Amino acid sequence: MRLDIEDVTVEIAGARIVDELRLAVDSGAFVGLVGPNGSGKSTLLRCVYRALRPAGGVIRLDGEDVHTMPARDTARVLAALPQESSAEFDFTVAEVVAMGRLPHRDRTAAADAEICAEAMGRTGVEHLAERGFLALSGGEKQRVLIARALAQRPRVLVLDEPTNHLDIAHQLDVLSLVRASGVTVLAALHDLNLAAAHCDVLYVIAGGRVVASGSPHDVLQPALLAEVFGVRAHPVRHPETGAVQLLFDLLPQKP
Repeated sequence: MRLDIEDVTVEIAGARIVDELRLAVDSGAFVGLVGPNGSGKSTLLRCVYRALRPAGGVIRLDGEDVHTMPARDTARVLAALPQESSAEFDFTVAEVVAMGRLPHRDRTAAADAEICAEAMGRTGVEHLAERGFLALSGGEKQRVLIARALAQRPRVLVLDEPTNHLDIAHQLDVLSLVRASGVTVLAALHDLNLAAAHCDVLYVIAGGRVVASGSPHDVLQPALLAEVFGVRAHPVRHPETGAVQLLFDLLPQKP
């Protein structure tokens, strides 16, 4: 399923957070949003998964305006993992993951159980099934929420900092799992090396606008990173995969 964001603008308390932003995610592609804090990445993603309605522009799934689609229809094809997720009640892990099946009218208990078990197995949380969600560590909670999103069986997956709270092994594992799932993915990522290793296309966002886009190799150039992030970057090649990786230090202070 293709995702198109066309001239989207978001204004909050009189400030323009996202400014006529355009981007496209081809069906099955893994597209990353990178940019400094406050650049508008999370606000844009909230518009995609309908937590926020933009002041202007349109977001389309296979050509259909996501904000005019019935909520259940959207939930059947699009799953989201927001940056901040909370639970007021202490559901078990199994119950949290099972929530991913709610949009599907044609589900059966047996089929739901099988899909949820598969999602928990893929994210390594099956041993937590009867634990209370609120008692989990931050990394465990994140993996459970990713399992819930996978149990939803979406065609589009929207992720806002999905590797938050995860140790390095689980960061690599989760992003590899998402990439191998074959769904269309739009993800905001802080770690530029993870973005370079897993994304097909990167969009660099600054001041609510796209300032660069393309393959990680083309986008993650020292001059751009110095301008947008205020750091000096030294690109190197990963010895196994050949993906661009970055070493950082502070820009020299001007006299």
